[in-house]
Amino acid sequence: MSLPRLFLDAAPFDLPTGPAENLALPLGAEAARHLRALRLRPGDALELVLGDQTWTADLAELGRDRALARLVAPLREDREPPIPLQACLPLPAQLSLFDEWLPPLVELGATLIQPVAYARSEFDPAKTAARMERWTRIIQSACEQSHRSRRPELRAPIPFAALPAWEAPQKWVAYELATGEANPGLRREALAFTCGPEGGIADAEYAALAAAGWRPVSLGRSILRAVTAPVALLGAVQYELGKTSTRDTPRLAR
Repeated sequence: MSLPRLFLDAAPFDLPTGPAENLALPLGAEAARHLRALRLRPGDALELVLGDQTWTADLAELGRDRALARLVAPLREDREPPIPLQACLPLPAQLSLFDEWLPPLVELGATLIQPVAYARSEFDPAKTAARMERWTRIIQSACEQSHRSRRPELRAPIPFAALPAWEAPQKWVAYELATGEANPGLRREALAFTCGPEGGIADAEYAALAAAGWRPVSLGRSILRAVTAPVALLGAVQYELGKTSTRDTPRLAR
């Protein structure tokens, strides 16, 4: 059974020499509530992610609004995908759908999450900004549940006009209309992917992406919901990555 995992800020404490064995780290009220919900007791083991370092730890104290953990040893593992996976997600008309996207995409290894205001997004800057903190919490919770080694970066929304110029060695767009192109081969290089909001990608938007080197990807003959497409695409990518060694070139078959 895996141990509970908590993500802490990269430098939450004054640690001039960095984390070390037997170092006691105070945890905040939110962490204490989470540990109590998990029914942990002093002496139980857990894992802490401090920036880019993962440690095993013992729970030394647990109170109502605080907890104290003692670092035991570095945990030398890396659960991150072998290539950066950049999810350029459309802002949906219903922002609650974005809440549904985040947990499975984090679990499937998205390393960067970039909200994009498509023509059919009905983008409201104030409402979207108000949800950024919530999305950050959802991402952290999904990282802890899936035992990620690092938190994905969540960026501020950009207009669609900025997306065609996105820089990545591989750029894919899930597109529901037949283009006559076979799905591109997956290489061991950074991959950016996007899809449309409710109502799909407008013809002019797809034309702009195609002209900028974004390759269309088919996810089957049926038309997927906006909330389904990015998860299906990233699941297929992880399947291909899992089939091959680092020397092989995976391919996503149509």
